[in-house]
Amino acid sequence: MKWITREKIKVDRVACPWLIKNFIDQDAQFIFHSHDTDWAKISDGIVFDVPKCELGHHGEDVSFNSILKKYQLTDPALVLLGEIVRAADSYPAAPHPAGEGLRWIANGFGALGLTDHEILEREFAVYDALYAECKRRAARS
Repeated sequence: MKWITREKIKVDRVACPWLIKNFIDQDAQFIFHSHDTDWAKISDGIVFDVPKCELGHHGEDVSFNSILKKYQLTDPALVLLGEIVRAADSYPAAPHPAGEGLRWIANGFGALGLTDHEILEREFAVYDALYAECKRRAARS
């Protein structure tokens, strides 16, 4: 399946592909379009993290949280990771403290001059490690 979002990816647009590839669609293809795309006209894939889409921001939830809900992913470690992504990608009322570090990492990858696909390739390891730590912490609680 094609998964389509905005170019110049940062936190949520890296976290969502990681989530999709690992828990929803291991054969997913990610396509990045310019910010001025008419998202409502796209019919050849699933649109995420763009304005006014189902798998986008809703209230304090970021797209990662919307995907968790849509696909009924309730793993406590993924829920915890969702809290961190929310804190890094937006400014919720009660942000998870790890969010600021994730925001710094995402901004650093963006500053390297990599393509969106190169960022995904490199940053997926960050999410693998973060998920492993979330699993460890969720098991303790």
